Amino acid sequence: MERPLICLTLTGKTLAEDLSLVNKYRSSVDMVELRADFLDDDERLLLRRFPSMINLPCILTLRRQVDGGQFKEGEAARTVLFARALSFAGEDNAKIFNYVDFEEDFRIPSLQDVALAFGTRIIRSLHKMDGPVTNIAEKLRSLKTTAYEIPKIAFMPNTLSDVTRLFEEAQQLNDSDHILIAMGPLGVPSRILSAKLKNYLTFTSAAEMAQNVNLLSHLDPSTMNEVYHFKSIDNDTSVYGITGWPLAATSSPMLHNTAYLAHKMNSVYIPLRAEKVGDVFSLARQLNVKGFSVTIPHKESVLGYLDSVDEHVEQIGACNTVVERDGSWYGFNTDWSGFSRALLEFTGLKNLRGKKVAIIGAGGAAHAIAYAVKKLHGDACVFNRTLTKARSLADKYGFRHYPLTPDATRMLKKYSDIIIQTTSIGMNSNAPSDETNDPLYFYDFTGKEKLFDIVYVPETTPIMSRAFQAGCKVCNGYEMLKYQGWEQFALFTGVDYNDYNERTEGSGRNNGN
Repeated sequence: MERPLICLTLTGKTLAEDLSLVNKYRSSVDMVELRADFLDDDERLLLRRFPSMINLPCILTLRRQVDGGQFKEGEAARTVLFARALSFAGEDNAKIFNYVDFEEDFRIPSLQDVALAFGTRIIRSLHKMDGPVTNIAEKLRSLKTTAYEIPKIAFMPNTLSDVTRLFEEAQQLNDSDHILIAMGPLGVPSRILSAKLKNYLTFTSAAEMAQNVNLLSHLDPSTMNEVYHFKSIDNDTSVYGITGWPLAATSSPMLHNTAYLAHKMNSVYIPLRAEKVGDVFSLARQLNVKGFSVTIPHKESVLGYLDSVDEHVEQIGACNTVVERDGSWYGFNTDWSGFSRALLEFTGLKNLRGKKVAIIGAGGAAHAIAYAVKKLHGDACVFNRTLTKARSLADKYGFRHYPLTPDATRMLKKYSDIIIQTTSIGMNSNAPSDETNDPLYFYDFTGKEKLFDIVYVPETTPIMSRAFQAGCKVCNGYEMLKYQGWEQFALFTGVDYNDYNERTEGSGRNNGN
């Protein structure tokens, strides 16, 4: 089969706004979908003009509110708009909508006749916004009543297991004349791996319009092509990924997919979001996933699903790398070694002898970092809001522990040679420092501390900004991500990441005074 087409969904308020988006992304897409339900009322009257403005195949969609759209004026008004847009187009194909989206219960014979007369294919769609659709193959057959119709099923999964079932049921299909979509963050694999669903097309949205379809979790065309190399994905592509929740942002796909491309491997690394880590293993078996990264909050809970772990996972009690070998799941931890390398480069030290280190947090990442600090011969104090967790982690390595409260200032000053921030606090925050985005909001940096924050999005977190302004040397977690990712790549593929570091631009921040 040919690869699925990339369709750009247009949600501007005017045709001119949509046209500018088409021109911006033209080289990245094969076709567009005009979501006329987003247009201003007066702009909807000009729908017929749009195909001749863009010189690309175009779907006309007027999505009802009940199906997740913006159109609320009623079926009579919608029928009139469809008629105005489709009728009297003439014989010039450049003036014709190539496709029109009609829902399964929207069957107007006159509109269907017009579409047939002008060669406009009907996408016959079913949208379920409150859960999965079962019996996919049977439902597709019931939707497609004529040869010129393309059946489409889009649903909002409740769990990753719903997405797994979609891929499982798609294996029964013999053609690629359909569209299957799991919406929302859980459904992102169905968009990237559209070829494995044998889809006719996949939908994307412009980055600057993402908020208009936030519920759908569209990727933008540039990300689809430049990060996931969508046009090279086929049914034989090997799948790897990263799991966590909510996994709002991650740079790991770019890191791994760039290497697959450079090494000429038919492989792709994608987000596998899951609230329950057990759901990932079911999808992994269905897609024949050979390995995946594990991040917050699953680094400890994943241990119960593994057949074997390496010595570092045993010591740390947390796993960030899962590899499938001969039907069994093996766990590794590359966080500690990736962190060690990044920290020593940041500090310019060979080890941590004689250094007083503050470890902020006691979660899965903190366990790997405490292990690394011990191996580097550092003396540490673990600070955490839940004191029992701080004590449990500290006792493993003979470290001290202390509650993470404003009363911790005196103890922090004693362990302030290097401060390592291991929590997710500050992730995705560009706001000024406060108690919601800065775990040490109460601490006044002197300028002598070295701060390592394992968060890398944004590049400069609120606590990093505050420390840097005080004269501290600061570093985010990108280099740690990079080094542990290189090790993961070798575990997944059996191939060294090589001298690839010379060709990879890091986005980490490492600033001195």
